[in-house]
Amino acid sequence: MVLQSEIVSALSYATSKGYRIHPDAFAMLKGLETDVLKAVQDIIKQKKPNTMIVVDDVKGLLNPQSALDAVPIEQKGEVLMDPTPNVNTGEGVDGYAALFKSRFEKTMRILAQRPDSRRIAKISTVKLGAKGGQRPAASGNERSLNGGASSFMIAGLLMSRRTTRKGVELEVDDYTGRMPVLAVSDDAKKQASTLALDQVVMLELENARGVPGLAVKSVFSPDIPDHLPAKSRSEAYAVLISDLHVGSKYFMEQEFLKFLDWLAMSDDDIVRKIKFLCIGGDLIDGIGIFPNQDKELLMTDAAGQMGHAAKLLSRIPKHVKTYIIPGNHDPGRRALPQPAFPHATSGGMYNLENCTMLGNPAYVVLNGVKVLMFHGQSLDDVIASTPGLSYQKPAEAMKVLLKARHLSPTYGERTPVAPEAEDMMVMTEVPDILHSGHVHVTDVDSYRGTLVVNSGAWQAQTKFQQTMGITPSPGIAIVVNLATMQPFKQDFNSKVLQT
Repeated sequence: MVLQSEIVSALSYATSKGYRIHPDAFAMLKGLETDVLKAVQDIIKQKKPNTMIVVDDVKGLLNPQSALDAVPIEQKGEVLMDPTPNVNTGEGVDGYAALFKSRFEKTMRILAQRPDSRRIAKISTVKLGAKGGQRPAASGNERSLNGGASSFMIAGLLMSRRTTRKGVELEVDDYTGRMPVLAVSDDAKKQASTLALDQVVMLELENARGVPGLAVKSVFSPDIPDHLPAKSRSEAYAVLISDLHVGSKYFMEQEFLKFLDWLAMSDDDIVRKIKFLCIGGDLIDGIGIFPNQDKELLMTDAAGQMGHAAKLLSRIPKHVKTYIIPGNHDPGRRALPQPAFPHATSGGMYNLENCTMLGNPAYVVLNGVKVLMFHGQSLDDVIASTPGLSYQKPAEAMKVLLKARHLSPTYGERTPVAPEAEDMMVMTEVPDILHSGHVHVTDVDSYRGTLVVNSGAWQAQTKFQQTMGITPSPGIAIVVNLATMQPFKQDFNSKVLQT
């Protein structure tokens, strides 16, 4: 077993010589049954100055021939879901009725995978049974639920949530009616406070002393299951970025040019494995997005901004497959789901041969790894309505969306939602990576096997962010090793690689 002192000595030696050790390579070195310091010294003898020690270096040390016979890095990217061709907006009340009907039905199919969903009863049946003092029957089944058990289930859209002196009041709606219930226990109140308005929820109800009507015993969101993420068979890397805001006075063009130069480096051990780039929206700052925006613009027309963005992105190496979705600052409709950039106002984006324009949200599959790209507009509503959340920890807000299995559950707040016939914001597929932007704060976490990434921005702090107390973390690209699902940050402010 390698002693901690040996590891520290090896790491200190590499650092003193100007070398960095990739987290995957570091983990492999720790597992060696040999002198780690000598191993690092031997690797450095064969490396160019000031580069990074990667997994292939360690493999080459253990078996030099295997490094020469390494399998070529796979590059297979495909689009699993793009809302663009399916946008078919309805009108008025009928349009929104169709949207919420679709949301309810799609999410109920997700809930149906839970064994306890068989106990779900119609709200009308529960209300009738409660009124008559009888145990309600399960939908389509006249027998008492669970043989007359002390609790039973309902499921529906969460229409309201209100914290009172008595507890957390919830109102749930299904096809058959609405029902108010009260969460009074500490556990139930905590669970209820994290729900997003208008999401589908399943509630276990019971009679409780001192509670008029029915009390919430347990709260169940559709949620994603615990799972092992898919992984690439070869060591390919994907880079995740968002929120360039080209045209803004605060666009960090020099840092973004450094990023583009880095992507073009042919002798960098990390860069040569980069096969994919995902850009999560807000390529430009746009026009008329917020009051007095013109005072913060270098380029005062959207066409010019898009043209300049396309010129910058044309520098992405042609071998890097790039997927781009719009954000709320980009041309086209702002309501979700957003179709891909309109051709007429794309500034030549569609001429970039290695770039694929998609709508928001979109699923792409990179070497078998499912990546859900969503700009993240609804994070504003989640952060505003969920106790304990803040803009400095956007990954926590993204977890709320995963639990709800919906990317924009709340209707009628800051995020515009179009009355589509099908609710394309329901997460019918479980992503291996959820990638968002919008809030301009870099944050990386994991939840039940899904890597959660908010990739920050390339725009310095604006006056609006100052007034809101938001401190952005711009100029950073998130790099993910698709073979290990290990993420790390590449900082183009200081050129320091962080794990």
